[in-house]
Amino acid sequence: MLKSFRLGNHRSFRDEHELLLMPALPGDDRTAVPVAAIYGANASGKSNLLDGLAFMVSAVRYSFSRWGSESAPRRPFRLDPAARERPSVFVAEFVAGDVPYTYGFTLDDTEVREEWLYSFPEKRKRIVFERTGAAIRFGSTVADTKAKLDVLEELIRPNVLLLSVCASLKLDQLMPAYDWFRAVPELLPSQAASMPSSSLAQRLAHFVEGPQDRSDLLMPLLSAADVGITGIDVIKTTDPKNGRRYYDVRFRHGADYERFELNDESAGTRSWLELLLVLLPVLDTGSLALVDELDRSLHPLLTAKLIGLFKDPETNPHGAQLIFTTHDTSLLGTMLGDQVLDRDQIWFVEKQADGASTLYPLTDFKPRKEQNTERRYLAGSYGAVPVLDRQDFVDAVLGR
Repeated sequence: MLKSFRLGNHRSFRDEHELLLMPALPGDDRTAVPVAAIYGANASGKSNLLDGLAFMVSAVRYSFSRWGSESAPRRPFRLDPAARERPSVFVAEFVAGDVPYTYGFTLDDTEVREEWLYSFPEKRKRIVFERTGAAIRFGSTVADTKAKLDVLEELIRPNVLLLSVCASLKLDQLMPAYDWFRAVPELLPSQAASMPSSSLAQRLAHFVEGPQDRSDLLMPLLSAADVGITGIDVIKTTDPKNGRRYYDVRFRHGADYERFELNDESAGTRSWLELLLVLLPVLDTGSLALVDELDRSLHPLLTAKLIGLFKDPETNPHGAQLIFTTHDTSLLGTMLGDQVLDRDQIWFVEKQADGASTLYPLTDFKPRKEQNTERRYLAGSYGAVPVLDRQDFVDAVLGR
C-alpha cells in the first residue's frame, strides 16, 4: 500500500512535489486512501506524475537486467539548463507485509548518487541500507552482508539500484520492498484503447485460458457494463512451421450468440476490456494500478463504477489502490446518489509560466462537504484549468 510518492527533476516536475495518500478527512483511520484522481489542463504534467512513479517502479525491477552499463535513462526538466546538472529524486513510502518502508534514490545521467531503504517495524526506524555512490552500508538487521559485499561490488554498476540486485543476492530483509515494486503492473497509457487488436486478444486469451482462469470474473463485469457481450470464445491455432501458438478471440452477442471479432467491438468496449485485464489482478493481489486517462471512451457512470470497486472494502478486501488522471469532471460530483471521489482523493497539476508543473490537493482549499466541486473547478476556483479566450479561437479560424 502506497502512502506517499515524491519526485523532483523529472520531466515537467522541476521542483520536488509529493503525492500524499494518507487520509485527510476527520474520522478516517485507514493507512492510505484507495483512490487518487489527478486533474489538470492538457499538457499540464498530469501524465508526467504517473510517469515518474512508473519510472521508479521500472528502475527497481529492471535497472540491473535491462539498463546499459554507462547511463541512467532519466528524463530531467529540459527548460532550465541548471536542472540538467542536478540529480532526479524519487521517494516512496509504502507498506509491505504490514511493515512501513521508505525507499528512495537520486540519480543523474550516469550513476545513482544516493539510495536508501528504511523500515519502521513497531513505528521504530531501522536502517536496511544506505548508499552514497559506490559506498554501501547495511543496517544491523541485514544478516550475512560481509559475505555478500564482494558479490555486490561485481554486480552493482554505478547506474544500477541496489534494490534491483537484491533478488539475485537473496537478501531476505530487502525482498519485501522489492516484491512490493515487482507487484505493480506497468503504467496503462492513454493510448491503450488503440492498442493493436492482436495484442489485446493475446492478453485476453492468456487471462481467460492461463494458469488462473479468471473468466468467472471477467464475464460478470462485461455483463454489468451493459456492452452486449454474452460470452467469449478463445480459438487456438499452432503455426506448423515454428510450433508457435496463436490465439484469436470471438465475442458472442445476442440470443443467437452471433460471434464478433475484437475489431468489431466499440472503442469503449475495448477500453473496458483493457482496464479489466489490468485492474482485476490488482484487486486480487492488493497492489497498485497507474492509469493515464481512466475515462478513455467510457461512459461516466461506468468510470464511476470502476472507481467504486476500489473504494468498496467488499470488492477491495486486500487494500488495492488506483491512481489515475482524468478530464472527466462529472467524477467530482455524485452519481446515482453516491459521491464518486472523496475530497482527499482529488489532486491538481498546473503548469507555471516557466513550464514547470506543480502538484497540490483539493484539501488545500478546505472544501466543504456540501459544495459543488465540479462547478467550482470548471470556474477556475482551484486552478489547473486551461486559460481560454473565445476571441482567440475566432481570430484563429478567421485568420486574423
